[in-house]
Amino acid sequence: MTELTLSVPDIHCGHCKTSIEGAVAQLEGVDRVEVAIEQRTVEVRFDEPVTKEAVVAAIENQGYEVD
Repeated sequence: MTELTLSVPDIHCGHCKTSIEGAVAQLEGVDRVEVAIEQRTVEVRFDEPVTKEAVVAAIENQGYEVD
């Protein structure tokens, strides 16, 4: 399993959390995804075939920029 923490500065509410978690969770191979609103981070645990690039793309497709 790969664990990844991404900084997403535009996270500011429950809608952001739900939107990002829903999008990332749909990727086949994602074991866990958790958005921390106050820290503005997304923690993801995944296995192949998921890649960091796929996780970032899923977040960006929801309209959020990943640092």
